[in-house]
Amino acid sequence: QVQLVETGGGLVDSGGSLRLSCVASGNIASTYVMAWYRQTPANPREFVASITNIGGTKYADSVKGRFTISSDIPKDTTYLQMSSLNSEDTAVYFCHALALSDYGYKMEYWGKGTQVTVSS
Repeated sequence: QVQLVETGGGLVDSGGSLRLSCVASGNIASTYVMAWYRQTPANPREFVASITNIGGTKYADSVKGRFTISSDIPKDTTYLQMSSLNSEDTAVYFCHALALSDYGYKMEYWGKGTQVTVSS
């Protein structure tokens, strides 16, 4: 099992920056991809960014050049640095982990989310 706790959400002005953190605990050694997703009441959950355990990253087109995902392995923490925020970035942001069970099955875990609100 892997537990994920997100922090760092809040209210920010348009054009501002915010850094989200996701602290993982439990069977962390089994994780191989950490990611951020976001969701608004009107839209389904969407992919934002991901990072593999060897540092490979991917971004949604809507956040490329503005958001940066990174990991601090000793701290078991994944970050999402968000810059040039606009109202369309307003959402609940969720941390997500892909891991392998002891039997080699793919497992996925979600945090409870943190609210980001960008005021225009």
